[in-house]
Amino acid sequence: MLEQRYGKLQQLIDVNFSNLELLDLAFVHKSYVNEHRDLKNEHNERLEFLGDAVLELIVTEYLYKKFPAEGEGALTNWRSALVKGRHLAEISVELELGIYLYLSRGEERSGGRKKNYILANTLEALIGAIYLDQGYKKAHLFAKKFILGRLEKILAAGQHIDAKSRFQEVAQELLGVTPDYQCLAESGPDHNKSFTMAVFLSGEKIAEGEGSSKQKAEQDAARNGLQVKKWEQIKLTSDPE
Repeated sequence: MLEQRYGKLQQLIDVNFSNLELLDLAFVHKSYVNEHRDLKNEHNERLEFLGDAVLELIVTEYLYKKFPAEGEGALTNWRSALVKGRHLAEISVELELGIYLYLSRGEERSGGRKKNYILANTLEALIGAIYLDQGYKKAHLFAKKFILGRLEKILAAGQHIDAKSRFQEVAQELLGVTPDYQCLAESGPDHNKSFTMAVFLSGEKIAEGEGSSKQKAEQDAARNGLQVKKWEQIKLTSDPE
């Protein structure tokens, strides 16, 4: 049954799991376990924890070897851009990982299959599963195929830039105001929170963002704010020539 369920995915990612139950576990959201203890008694957070560490090592090694002339600051920014939630969520969407998720009825109704932070966490859990089942080399090949090759596009789009700092710089230079952030909503248990933050300029709400922490949600809101205001490519007097 699991072979049939994951046949298309395994072909797409070019990974044939020895332990399909491990692959299945990568898609078990905690909300599902809480609601279906008779069917599942373990969720994917431990795999996510492992996959996050494996991915960070893969990306760090890749950048270190590929850009020997670059300093720590640039490499750190590029690594953050490659492993940040929004980027991983986009890859999850392309791989259609959302359709394999086990979710509670409530999470299903709230659109959990399309939530960025759930999709990003699922991709990390998948990487953790690949690492445990196939080893570091196969996890590296997966990351190379679906993640590492996107660096050039990320740099060209300016997605490696700290969005919150950039939004503040532009707002202060163009408008003479400092952005303000407010929490609009938070949900989930303490160990698995989801936050919605909004960024305001002079009391006017510009954009909203989501994340697993207030800081990440603020970054998402600022990134969306740059798009709303069409400030992504704007040149400031303080920018280097």
